[in-house]
Amino acid sequence: MSLSTKYNSQSVEDKWYQHWMEKGYFNAKVNPQKEPFTIVMPPPNVTGVLHMGHMLNNTIQDVLIRKARMEGKEALWVPGTDHASIATEAKVVRMLREKGIKKSDLTRDEFMEYSWEWKEKYGGIILDQLKKLGASCDWDRTAFTMDDEYYKAVIRVFVDLYKKGYIYRGWRMVNWDVEAQTTVSNEEVIYADKEETSKLYKVQYKIKDSDETLVIATQRPETIMGDTGIAVNPKDDRFKHLIGKKAIVPFVNREIPIIGDDYVEIEFGTGCLKVTPAHDPNDYEIGQRHNLEVIDTINLDGTMNEKCGVPAYVGMERFAVRKQIIKDLDAAGILMGFEEFTTKIGRSERTNTVIEPKLSLQWFINMKDISKTAHQVVMDDEVELVPAKFKNTYNHWMENVRDWCISRQLWWGQRIPAYFYGTGDDDFVVAENIEEAIALAKEKSGNSNLTAADLNQDEDVLDTWASSWLFPMAVFDGFKDDCFDKETGKVIKGKNADLDYFYPTNVLVTAPEILFFWVARMIIAGYEYMDEKPFKHVYLTGIVRDKQRRKMSKSLGNSPDPLDLIKEFGADAIRTGMLFSSPAGNDLLYDEKLVEQGRNFANKIWNAFRLVKGWEVGGTATPTENAVAIQWFDSRFNETLAEIEDHFSKFRISDALMATYKLIWNDFCSWYLEMIKPAYGEPIDPATYEITLNLFEKIMKILHPFMPFITEEIWSELRERAEGQDIIVSAWPVIGGTDEALTKQAEIVFELVSQIRNARSSKGLSPKDSLDLFIKAKDTAAYERFDGMIKKLCNIGELQFTDSKVDNALSFVIKSDEFYLPMPEGSIDVEAEKAEIEKELEYTKGFLNSVMKKLSNERFVNNAPEQVVASEKKKQADAESKIKVLEEKLASLG
Repeated sequence: MSLSTKYNSQSVEDKWYQHWMEKGYFNAKVNPQKEPFTIVMPPPNVTGVLHMGHMLNNTIQDVLIRKARMEGKEALWVPGTDHASIATEAKVVRMLREKGIKKSDLTRDEFMEYSWEWKEKYGGIILDQLKKLGASCDWDRTAFTMDDEYYKAVIRVFVDLYKKGYIYRGWRMVNWDVEAQTTVSNEEVIYADKEETSKLYKVQYKIKDSDETLVIATQRPETIMGDTGIAVNPKDDRFKHLIGKKAIVPFVNREIPIIGDDYVEIEFGTGCLKVTPAHDPNDYEIGQRHNLEVIDTINLDGTMNEKCGVPAYVGMERFAVRKQIIKDLDAAGILMGFEEFTTKIGRSERTNTVIEPKLSLQWFINMKDISKTAHQVVMDDEVELVPAKFKNTYNHWMENVRDWCISRQLWWGQRIPAYFYGTGDDDFVVAENIEEAIALAKEKSGNSNLTAADLNQDEDVLDTWASSWLFPMAVFDGFKDDCFDKETGKVIKGKNADLDYFYPTNVLVTAPEILFFWVARMIIAGYEYMDEKPFKHVYLTGIVRDKQRRKMSKSLGNSPDPLDLIKEFGADAIRTGMLFSSPAGNDLLYDEKLVEQGRNFANKIWNAFRLVKGWEVGGTATPTENAVAIQWFDSRFNETLAEIEDHFSKFRISDALMATYKLIWNDFCSWYLEMIKPAYGEPIDPATYEITLNLFEKIMKILHPFMPFITEEIWSELRERAEGQDIIVSAWPVIGGTDEALTKQAEIVFELVSQIRNARSSKGLSPKDSLDLFIKAKDTAAYERFDGMIKKLCNIGELQFTDSKVDNALSFVIKSDEFYLPMPEGSIDVEAEKAEIEKELEYTKGFLNSVMKKLSNERFVNNAPEQVVASEKKKQADAESKIKVLEEKLASLG
C-alpha cells in the first residue's frame, strides 16, 4: 500500500465533505426509535463573512452534533441566516449609490427587488464558508428570517402580542441613528473600550426679574435651544431659594421654570442641570415628573430644525452647531469656561455614528410581565447557562428590563402589520393581512364603506431581533395555520411532527454579548408560545482576541482570513487550534502557534497511521510484552473516555479535546506503538496487529468530532469498509473496564524508561549498546509485569532485583525505588553523581514544600474534591519516600 508521506488536507477535505453531503449524513428526520439531539445555529447576518468568532462558535456546535450523531441520536443542526435590517439596507443603498440610484427615487417595492437581488447574490456566502470548516448542518433545512413562512410567523406573533396587550404604540425616548435614520436598541449602542475625553461647557443663564444668574454645565451646548427647564437638587443650599423662579434660555429668550429634583448631583459640574426633554432620556424622565414642555430641535438626519429658534443654525449638522454656538456664547459673554472629563460615548453598532437620544412615536413590547417566566427559569437552572457566572449578568438585565422598541425606520424587514384609516394617533388596526385589516377597520371606525385603498400600512419594519427570537420554533414552521391557535395564542402540540420531535432543542452555542437581546428573548418566546424552554443549555463562548487582548476585527487588521488559514493549515488544524485554549465564557487569545499545533497533531496521527499500515504481518504467537501493552492501552483508553464523557457533560469542550490529544499523542503514539513495534525487518503477529487496528479505530472515533476530515480518511484506509460504514455514522465507543493497578504500574515503568534513556544520553551511550539493570524496590510487581517491555524499549540485556547497592553504576531514584546501570570500571565520576543527587534532592524538597502548603491550607482541604486532596497526600508520601532514599544514597557516597 502506498501512502503519501505528508497529510494533504486540501484534497482530503473537499473529497469527504462532498461524500458526506451525497450520502445525506447531515439530514435528520422524525424517528421515534431515536432520541433527538437538536441545535439551531445562531443565524449570522446575510451581510457577513466568516470571521474567527464564527469559527470558534460553529466548531463547538459541530463537535457536539457529530458526537450526538455517533451516539445514535437523531442529530439535527439547523443552519440559517438573519436578514439584518440595518446592515443589509446599508449595503443595498451603497450598491445603488454606485449605480447612480438614490433610495429616495425608488418605490418601496422597487427597493425590495434590489434587496432580494443583493441577498441572492451575497447572502449565502457565509454558509458556504462554514462548509469549508466541516459544519455538518442539515442544509436542506436552511432557514432565512425573511422566508415567506418565517415572515408570516413574525407577523402572526406581532398581531397576537398586540391582542394580548403586550405591544403598544407610544411616544418614548429612543436611540436614533442619524446616518441610518432609524431607531436602534440599547444593545445596539456600543461604547468604546476606552473612555473618551469630553468637555463640560459652563453657560450663564439669567434669572427673570433678578440680577442673579445661574451657571449650568453641559456636554451638548447644541441642545440649549430645546431647554424647557433648569433642575437643581432641592437639598442644595446654593440654589434652593431659586426653585419656582424662571430662567431665560440664551439666544431664544424663552422663560423656563427652575425646578427641584433629586436626580441632580450636587457635586457634578455646577450643580445645575439644563433639562432638554426631547434630547436626553434622563431629561425626559425629569420632564415627565414636572410636566415640562418638549421641544424637538434636531431633525432625523442630525441637522437643526426651525424649532431651535435661531435661523443661522437651521439646516446645520448638530456637531457643526456645537462648534458655532460655543463661539457665539463666548461672543455674548455668557460662556464661563469649560472643564474636561472622561466619559463613554454611545455609537451605533451598525454605522458607528454618535447616537442621538430622540423622542419618537414607536412600537414597543411591554417587557415587565412577559419576561417573568424567562427570568425565573434561568435562576432555577431549568435553562442552564454555561458557565454559570453569567446568571448574575442575566439576573441584572432581567430585573431592570425595559420596554423593547421594536420598530425600525427601514424598508428591508418584516413590515409592521398596522393599518391606518385616519389621521389620529389611534386610527389604526393591527391585522395579519389586508382583508382582516379592512374588516377590523370597518368595525372600529364605524365606516362600512372602507376599502383597501383607504388603508395605509405602517412604513416601519420590525427590529431584526423581533424575528430571530422565534428561531427555535419558526425553523420548524411552528406558526402555520394548522399549528397555531389564534384564540389562545399558543402553538398547538401534536399538529407539527418536526416541532414536537425536535423542540425543545438541546443546546444553544452563542456569545455572551447577545445573552439578553437574543437568548433571553428566545426564552420569553418559548414559554409564551410553547409553554416550554427553547433549549436546555446555553453554552456561552468567549471573544477571540489577539495577543494584545484586542478583539479580532477586520477594521483593526488583526484578524486572519479564516479561509486562508484553512487553505494553509487545514480545517482540522484550525478547529483544534481554536479549541486548545477556549474554555466556556473565557476569551481565547488567538495565536497561530495553536493552529500549527493542530497541524502537527494531524501529521503525528498520519505518521502513526503510515507506521501501522507499513508493518508486515506474520508469525503466530503474541509476545508477552505485546499482551501487556494491549491490556494497558485498553485500560488507559477507557479511563480517558470516562474523563472525556465527564468533560462533555459539563460542556468543557476544550478539556475534552486535550484529554483526547494526550491519549493519542502520548499514550498511543509515543508509548503503545513503541511497545508493540516489531524489530526492524521482523513482522508483527496477526493478533496484535488486529487489536491495534481496533484500537486505532477507537481513537479515531473519539477524535472525529474535533477533526472530522483526517479521521474519516484514516478510517477509510484502515480496513475495507462496506457501503455506508463511514466513521461519521459509526457508533461512539462505550466505556469498558479499567485496571487501575496496571495503569499506575505503567506510569512507573514509563518514568523508568525515560530515566534510562536520559542516562544513556548524558553518558553518550548508544541505544544499540545493551545494558544490565538492577532494581532495588519493595514492590517489584510493576517491573516483573513489564519486564519484557523494559528490555525491549531500553535495550536491557539482563534485569535483576537486588536488596543492596550496586557499585560502579549509574543510579537514579523513582519514588522510593532505586535503579542501577553497571558501568565499566572507573567510568563513574562520584563527585558528579553527588552533585546530581543534591540537585534532585533540592528539587524534591521544593516540590514537597509546595504540596505541604496546599495541604496546610484549610480552605483547600475542606473545599477541594476528595480525590484531589487524596492525590496531594499521595504526592506528599512519594516525595517523602524519595527524599529519604536520596539522602541515604548521598550518605553512602561519602
